[in-house]
Amino acid sequence: MSPTQSIAFIGNYLPRRCGIGTFSHDLHCAIATARPNARTTVVAMTDAGRSYDYPPAVGMEIHADALGDYARAAEFLNKERFDVVSLQHEYGIFGGPAGSNILETLARLEMPIVTTLHTILPEPSPDERLVMRRINDVSSRIVVMSQTGRDLLRSVHGVPNRKIDVIPHGIPDVPFAATQVGKEKFGLAGRTVILTFGLLSPNKGIETVIDAMPKIIEACPNAVYVVLGATHPNLVRNHGEAYRDTLVARVGQLDLENHVVFVDQFVDQPTLLEYIAMCDVYVTPYLNEAQMTSGTLAYSFGLGKAVVSTPYWHARELLADGRGVLVPFGDARAVGAEIAALLTNDVRRQAMRERAYAESRSMTWAATAERYLESFDKARDTLQPMGAARWFERPAEVKSDMKRTPMRLGHFLSMCDDTGMLQHSVHSVADRAHGYCVDDNARALMLANALGRAGEVPLPDALTVRFAAFIQHAWNPDTSRFRNFMSFDRRWLEDTGSEDSHGRTMWALGECARYDTDASRRQWAASLFRTALPPVLEFENMRSWVFTLLGLDSYCAVVGDDAYADRVRGHLSDKLLALLELHQSRDWMWFEDTLAYDNARIPQALILAGVSTHTRGFIDAGLQTLTWLMPHQTAPSGCFRPVGNESFGVSRQAPRPFDQQPVEAAATISACLAASRVDQKTDWGGGAMRAYRWFLGENDLQQTLIDPISGGCCDGLHPDRPNQNQGAESTLSYLLGLAEVRRYQSTTNEACKTRSSNVLKNAEHVSTAARVKAGGHLVSIPLSESSERASAPRSIKGRGQAVQTGD
Repeated sequence: MSPTQSIAFIGNYLPRRCGIGTFSHDLHCAIATARPNARTTVVAMTDAGRSYDYPPAVGMEIHADALGDYARAAEFLNKERFDVVSLQHEYGIFGGPAGSNILETLARLEMPIVTTLHTILPEPSPDERLVMRRINDVSSRIVVMSQTGRDLLRSVHGVPNRKIDVIPHGIPDVPFAATQVGKEKFGLAGRTVILTFGLLSPNKGIETVIDAMPKIIEACPNAVYVVLGATHPNLVRNHGEAYRDTLVARVGQLDLENHVVFVDQFVDQPTLLEYIAMCDVYVTPYLNEAQMTSGTLAYSFGLGKAVVSTPYWHARELLADGRGVLVPFGDARAVGAEIAALLTNDVRRQAMRERAYAESRSMTWAATAERYLESFDKARDTLQPMGAARWFERPAEVKSDMKRTPMRLGHFLSMCDDTGMLQHSVHSVADRAHGYCVDDNARALMLANALGRAGEVPLPDALTVRFAAFIQHAWNPDTSRFRNFMSFDRRWLEDTGSEDSHGRTMWALGECARYDTDASRRQWAASLFRTALPPVLEFENMRSWVFTLLGLDSYCAVVGDDAYADRVRGHLSDKLLALLELHQSRDWMWFEDTLAYDNARIPQALILAGVSTHTRGFIDAGLQTLTWLMPHQTAPSGCFRPVGNESFGVSRQAPRPFDQQPVEAAATISACLAASRVDQKTDWGGGAMRAYRWFLGENDLQQTLIDPISGGCCDGLHPDRPNQNQGAESTLSYLLGLAEVRRYQSTTNEACKTRSSNVLKNAEHVSTAARVKAGGHLVSIPLSESSERASAPRSIKGRGQAVQTGD
């Protein structure tokens, strides 16, 4: 792969005054210098209520609390086709709980992400842990600035070591210099200077050094402590300059006005370097151990300063082995003693300076840029493209000792009354205000039929009758169409429902005609199916054709002499192939210009039609489009990511991930299991199980959608949380998917038992033969399994030749 040539940076950026803003600016400039032909841009984070005069390097900005900006940023970066995104992460700079708004951008990006973590918490809150887990999942590489950061990532957040790059904080490359020139410029000639710089805030421990100054002055009467930096903008916004005023008052109380100087400025880098150059000792008296990195410490160390610091993580690592001096947190006496000892021992101080300067040469921005570019290149090399082996990997569940997942129906039953199944719920409580629809009662009838099959506990027959009666009542002979919506007081709200709902009802009737345990109900379903079939030929909605095809698969299996139904099935399948031929291109193997809802049902319908009619062209089209679809439903982390409903209407673009709906997972389970019956070379069963585990928490938010007690299913995933309502569509999608998974688990277990038995028998025979050939010595013969990936999509030119296929 060629070197990374286009890089986008996300984070704070100058002139926003903060450490990450400075870091992002310096890293951006260093990368541009190291790879001058590279194309770069910055997506700058703007805090609430503020605006900045950003330089041309900033291609767009995200206002921290404007959720829409995060989505637009992803669209901008995808459209510009950047090779890699470099994210500067710190919880506080992004909006939402624990900075979760940034997930809205990351979930949409189509290129590898390299995340630099400026804060890693040893005891994160649940929100912080969730956000960090999601960022780690979507990032191809994680950059930390210390070994401590690596250790915390591995122990607290479970990030594999192979994914982590340790790249120290960059520093300017300036000559080792004496202190006198700078002192004269700042009016401190003849003084011994102690320096702290950075945005002023209470956690910096400035009070500790002020309290230490009397002891320092005893040993070095001309000492002066320079506190360089403006008060942190967030502190000013909330409390004004109250904190700085307390420090000034403390100086007055200790009679230190001639020995403590406050420089209330946010200085540019050249001025900052001049201040550092003129100091004799640099001090970072931070009060919190959990300081993963300090730019001020790195800069001062890199300029060859003698440093006294409290033992926060970065300082403890950087200043180890005599490269600096560590003092206890908040211990003014120890601070005073160590600074005084350095100021009065020129030889020791100079030796410490020279060692710091020599040790820091690997930290210059030029060296840092090269290491970041290596990380960027590595991210591109190691990123598995969408569609690679991740979704083909056999999941842990598909083993010979699989246990069947229990079927919990408590919530489903609570949504049913003497009319049928209610549409919606508020959390887990049925919402009568929205009444009923034929869509959900059709799904409920399919669930009843699924639970009537061998190995399941059937629903009470009275409940199945109720769903069938709802569908019968929905049929309007005056319009030859099914009604859809009914109010809670049993008033139909329309004479004619949607084409989509008509098709879904046909599907349920076909399933009922084939699988219902009651012979009379099977006859009813077949009769109504045949009556309601002709209008479908006039429908324009593609998914109504698909749902009808799924119903025809079952109907034709039990009514084998219906030539009209056979012709309709062929006609609808041909229409799907015509749409595919019309819309497909080298990069777009689909039936329309967008990915919408129930996507996997389309390939499923073609596969089933091909099997039933022995038409290879239908099967090939189904397998190839499903093979193309699956990568578009796989997150960079490898988990199932259904096409979000924000994608609807978006033409020929990568699908948007939110909001994610349970119907997509259920459709994918069915389609993959249908594919597994005709294509044994690809692990379609693994794809089905991956989609199923989306319900259980293997998803973008790592949160289960299922109530393990009631079996209720949340209504989908928002960017930051599950939708806690448990409507009929969602719960039925889960239960129908679970019913298929349970059948698959049972089949897999039986196959594994048979295979194990055959292996044992064969092993006895092979063992005897091997002993004979080896002169009586047992020879170990390794067993291996191999699999091939599905071939790349190719053009579909019609049905192709008829073939005999097995079910």
